[in-house]
Amino acid sequence: MHIVTGGAGFIGSNLVRDLLDRGHDDVVVVDDLSDGHKFVNIADLAIADYIDKDDFVERLQDPGFRSSIKAVLHQGACSETTEWDGRFMMKNNYSYSQVLLHHCLDAGVPFIYASSAAVYGASENFVEQPDQEKPLNVYGYSKLQFDRYVNRIAASPASQVVGLRYFNVYGPREQHKGSMASVAFHFNNQLREDGEARLFEGSAAYGDGEQLRDFVYVDDVCAVNLWFLEHPDASGIFNTGTGKAQSFNDVANAVIEFRGKGRIRYIPFPDTLKGAYQSYTQADLTKLRASGCDVEFRSVEAGVKHYFNALAGK
Repeated sequence: MHIVTGGAGFIGSNLVRDLLDRGHDDVVVVDDLSDGHKFVNIADLAIADYIDKDDFVERLQDPGFRSSIKAVLHQGACSETTEWDGRFMMKNNYSYSQVLLHHCLDAGVPFIYASSAAVYGASENFVEQPDQEKPLNVYGYSKLQFDRYVNRIAASPASQVVGLRYFNVYGPREQHKGSMASVAFHFNNQLREDGEARLFEGSAAYGDGEQLRDFVYVDDVCAVNLWFLEHPDASGIFNTGTGKAQSFNDVANAVIEFRGKGRIRYIPFPDTLKGAYQSYTQADLTKLRASGCDVEFRSVEAGVKHYFNALAGK
């Protein structure tokens, strides 16, 4: 079995799709469908089985079940950067991940998991080094603490352990994420409803809509996961982004170009985000490329076009 935790979520469901497209007929989704709206992400996917996230941990106690697992691609997490219940966040993102890590290490099973660029927070250099890790919220801290645990427990693993620090991912199957969906998703909805995309005014040293992020298309993120799955000798924690920051204006203009009309309106920067907002992110890909991973990343313009063509069934 190829296990994808968070398999009904945004990145997880796209990863499930790609595994199926590559001929894996043994893909098992592990998730929590308390939010039943997520079922649409896997309704069109011919998965081998679905297991609740809590039941999965119990099933791992069965040696027969555990021996049937070929790899665990751990995408499940609470990814809401506005969630400040630290106890919940650490149980969900840290403790649960620890359990899966140890089962995979004990069984010699590849473990590829989702980390996050949120571990860098206030840093302006996005390199996989401890002095650049400065999270601004408890979500980022939960991801950083697990990365630290991996570095301590699995510094030289006998089986593969890979952490991927995702930057700003966008693409199909994110509609259930609400406010946490990508800006491309929100700009498209705003343009459809009101004819305008609403961007923040300038903040810090950045002009209106000129805050910069490393926006990475979900298919490219999945391609990195699958590259590591196909290269089991590669382990470590790696940035997963394009390596080229682009502005929110670039995203809005790409969506406007796709739709053929629309305008941008700038709104005041929220007081609640001051001091807790990443105005700039850009993945340093030196370590990823040194691993041998040669996945090419789309620009915002190419990714947005592919995204909305996919939604239109083209």
